Amino acid sequence: MTEQKQDSLVAIDIHTHATVSTRNPPDEVAIAFDKAMAEYFKEKMPRPTIEETAQYYRERNMMAVIFTVDTERANGQVRISNEEVAEEVAKHRDVLIPFASIDPLRGKMGVREARRLIEEYGIRGFKFHPSSQEFYPNDRAAYDLYEVIAEHALPAIFHSGQTGVGARMRGGGGVRLKYSDPMFLDDVAVDFPDMPIIIAHPSFPWQENALAVATHKPQVYIDLSGWSPKYFPPILIQYANTILKDKMLFGSDFPVLTPDRWLADFEKIGIRDEVKPLILRDNAVRVLRLNDDPVYGRYARLKPPTLDGCC
Repeated sequence: MTEQKQDSLVAIDIHTHATVSTRNPPDEVAIAFDKAMAEYFKEKMPRPTIEETAQYYRERNMMAVIFTVDTERANGQVRISNEEVAEEVAKHRDVLIPFASIDPLRGKMGVREARRLIEEYGIRGFKFHPSSQEFYPNDRAAYDLYEVIAEHALPAIFHSGQTGVGARMRGGGGVRLKYSDPMFLDDVAVDFPDMPIIIAHPSFPWQENALAVATHKPQVYIDLSGWSPKYFPPILIQYANTILKDKMLFGSDFPVLTPDRWLADFEKIGIRDEVKPLILRDNAVRVLRLNDDPVYGRYARLKPPTLDGCC
């Protein structure tokens, strides 16, 4: 990505979801969770296709990381395949960056899938949801999968805390909050120092745990998705403005929360002007290695030359 292009980009949303497959029929488990989320947040949740998501971000001069979540084993929800995400994103690489999601307890098959997705489909990172996938991030059963990700120095996003998934459903939709304490990621950060780790969301009720791990481990970042910034705890804003200003990442959790609303509320929480571009864009460029990538770097983001000043 050229310096000029980086400066003109409004933001990079590190956390968006592919919620609709154009290849699979609607899934009843997914519909139930979406309905519960809409009721919890008291607003209708849109369900855009990947193509519609691309257009949404293109209109706003933003880029976005997009992924599905593999919860087939844990709750029976038919996943949108990682191949579908990668193939659809390939049509919109001016705005979308493909991440994959693999249940770590798929074992050796999951490891094979990860390697294939990286080498054949150009996947640029991975998303894990410990509460929905029912695993502790430091479970050694996940380590073979992490090895593949670390081998390619790709980032891994881990859900943390309580963001409303399964809230008010019977039994919380089977979602167990205990798995998403970010302190479990401290072990992962020690054991995989070459794998960038992104702790997703303000980690209620473990916010200080997330801040401690991100402060202590060089390759650990925090994305600010899933909550309107007006609800951020003061200590998170304090760290974002100071000691962790180079490790905070804008994320919306679209379509649950739109970047329009997130950015409007972000302007009101007292983030220093010189810190805003770091959070909104520059830190993501670094953790995603966009300037080094042959697809998302200087080649794909170049626009055709204009005739201004010519002849």
